Amino acid sequence: MSSTWGPAILIVFSTSSDETSRSDFFKTCDAFGVIMTNNSSPYFNGINIDFGHTILICIYAVTMFFMIVLGCLCLNKYRSMKKTIRELRQRRPAVIPQVPSQDSPSPDVLKIPELPDRTKEDPLQRQQSKLSCRFPWKPPLQVPRFTKGDLSLIQLIKAGREGAFYKARIIRGTCNGHSLVICKIGKEGITSKQMENEVSIMRKLAYHKNVMQLLDWNTVEQPYMLLMEFISCGTLRSFVQKHKDELIADPELQSQFTIASYHIALAMEHLHSKMVVHSNLALRNILVSQFPWEVKVAEFGLARDLTRMRSRHSSRKKQYKERVPLRWYPPEYFRNNYYSSKGDVWAFGILLWEMQTFGTLPYPDLNTSEQVVYSICAGYRNTVPDTCRPEIENVMQDCWLDPYTSRPAFTHIVKILESIVERDGDYVDVDNQRIMNAREK
Repeated sequence: MSSTWGPAILIVFSTSSDETSRSDFFKTCDAFGVIMTNNSSPYFNGINIDFGHTILICIYAVTMFFMIVLGCLCLNKYRSMKKTIRELRQRRPAVIPQVPSQDSPSPDVLKIPELPDRTKEDPLQRQQSKLSCRFPWKPPLQVPRFTKGDLSLIQLIKAGREGAFYKARIIRGTCNGHSLVICKIGKEGITSKQMENEVSIMRKLAYHKNVMQLLDWNTVEQPYMLLMEFISCGTLRSFVQKHKDELIADPELQSQFTIASYHIALAMEHLHSKMVVHSNLALRNILVSQFPWEVKVAEFGLARDLTRMRSRHSSRKKQYKERVPLRWYPPEYFRNNYYSSKGDVWAFGILLWEMQTFGTLPYPDLNTSEQVVYSICAGYRNTVPDTCRPEIENVMQDCWLDPYTSRPAFTHIVKILESIVERDGDYVDVDNQRIMNAREK
């Protein structure tokens, strides 16, 4: 028996008288590597089987089975993806620009950009075009909704760090029924992603009587622009500065300031109910349609949608490299780079102070940014003017509480201001000449 065989079977059996059958049995066992020995017992005394090689064969068979199953699954997935790609290619419509007929021109039709001449491209550009065609699907080329040539800029309303606001007229047709609009043009360095974030937030806020309404936008080509509803009187800061003498002479001034503050608080309550933090609340970002009843919160370039962040805590962390209005920011931002909805409450207190001082820059006795940051963290606050009514002064002081958890929410601020406005409506100043003249009429 050859010793090179791996598995061996040892069979012990009794002696048989049939030599022929025994000889044939030995030949069969020899062919399968079975080792046999004689024994005087008439039955098998023991069987010794080596299962090592058998186990290896079983493992190999199971492995091959799973590999075959995996291969079948991959092949099925590949065929399914190939079928999907084929369907996408068949469904993709061809973009054919429609040129309006000269017989019936429409003023609302936007200009369609000319298609580039492929014959003038260099070989590298043509190769890149060929490579791009290998992808199964590409989003259709976005055409700008409008361009700067479709607008006539009339007057600059305000210029901020992220863009300038203009009073503009639409040359061709209207924008959602508006011929006069406010156009925000982004400055150089503002990316389309930043403008798209502002568009997303304004669309999420939807309609509110004290929030600027977005009409249209262009974030496809520079300069990036937003079209908003037209507001006639500009910013609240420029309004109170321009009409300072008239406002001071009005005995109902504090009541009017309270009404305007109430409507701004309503807008901020709406923002926070939508999980949006403004991050740039100031008198310069409030637009006036009719003072004090129609004021609107604008400028959402620094606003953040808390529902889009990974966590509620990280959403309140602002970028170090981001330029922010330090004089309107709370102390927790300078200590921990932390800005929450209570940061907007702090800024609202600064806004009330600005209104009472007719648009004065906060912390007027501090000249540098370092002095502002150090003083705010050290507990320094703006001095409230003597002409401010006590109820509004209390609201200011509550907005400037530290830590931020002690500050009220805008829901509570709205209730306080609403009660003040209702109380003012129940009483009139008998010395007010306008009311006396109206009574005589």
